[in-house]
Amino acid sequence: MAAPLPVICLAGPTGCGKTAAALALAEALGGEVINADSRQVYSDFPLITAQPSPEEQACCPHHLYGFLPTEQKISAGRWADQAVAEAKAVLARGHVPLLVGGTGLYFQGLLHGIAEIPAIDPAITAALTARLAEEGPAALHAELAAKDPAYAARIHPNDRQRIVRALEVLAGTGHTFSWWHEHGMPEPPCAGPLLVLDMELDALTPRLARRIDLMLEQGALDEARAARRRCDDAAAPGWSGIGCAEVLAHLRGELSLEECRRLWLHNTRAYAKRQRTWFRARSEARFFAPQDLDGLLALASSAPALNPALPSPAGRQITAPCPARPRYGAFFMPVRRSFPAESRARPLEPPF
Repeated sequence: MAAPLPVICLAGPTGCGKTAAALALAEALGGEVINADSRQVYSDFPLITAQPSPEEQACCPHHLYGFLPTEQKISAGRWADQAVAEAKAVLARGHVPLLVGGTGLYFQGLLHGIAEIPAIDPAITAALTARLAEEGPAALHAELAAKDPAYAARIHPNDRQRIVRALEVLAGTGHTFSWWHEHGMPEPPCAGPLLVLDMELDALTPRLARRIDLMLEQGALDEARAARRRCDDAAAPGWSGIGCAEVLAHLRGELSLEECRRLWLHNTRAYAKRQRTWFRARSEARFFAPQDLDGLLALASSAPALNPALPSPAGRQITAPCPARPRYGAFFMPVRRSFPAESRARPLEPPF
């Protein structure tokens, strides 16, 4: 069996500053960023899902952002296959794969393997999808909580895609998702440190509120209106994400703008709380304050992805300057432009 691919994983709750930290690590280590956030795969919602801005993506190569239409779903297995393929290509170029995001199941799959669940009868999926439309996600989530409480606690009660997936797996195989994660795991495809940015919820909440206000100021409603012209099905996977669902409800006249904002913040904060809980349960996770770039760099620099046996380009400088501010302005931690010379292990190769 092939050895696991060496990678560096950068995770943390939503709004903690992962994008800025990822750009700093990419610049210092010669990295390319691979998305590990299940909401940032959708092409219709770059703003609402907080995807790196075009200016940020110009700093270094970015992969698996905004490539999926709203009406398509993506499983953890499909994402892992694509992420592994990207990581192989990054390593072949002599660069460091930086997996960046907040979806714990994605990191679980890369570092511990993806359960090899048999194909599910499409009739089961169709029946559950019909029930979802008739009964709503809350009812199906309650059913899942009764049958697989461990997995139900890890997902949002409005996460239509994961709720249906968990129930269809149970109906089709007779085993819960939690059982499959314990008994059906192959060898992991990747290996490397899990670096987690973390901050207390009381400190994170005002940042989340400010981010939502900035999203609304910068065109979140217009982004959602454009998405509706392409896909107006509220049950479509892309609309199930936090922010997308609340804005859609506002555009349909179901919520006032202030109610939309409040619910968006409430759901985002609850999601961040679940993310923190999930990452804190991972024994391999190493935690850092968002501003602790020196600590992140010190641990990342010792990762297997920086093994000198890997192809290494001659020392070069990044030609595309990083933006002075990320998409949301001074709200996020600024990208630090200077690192000790000895830490510039593998500068990126232009052009981008």
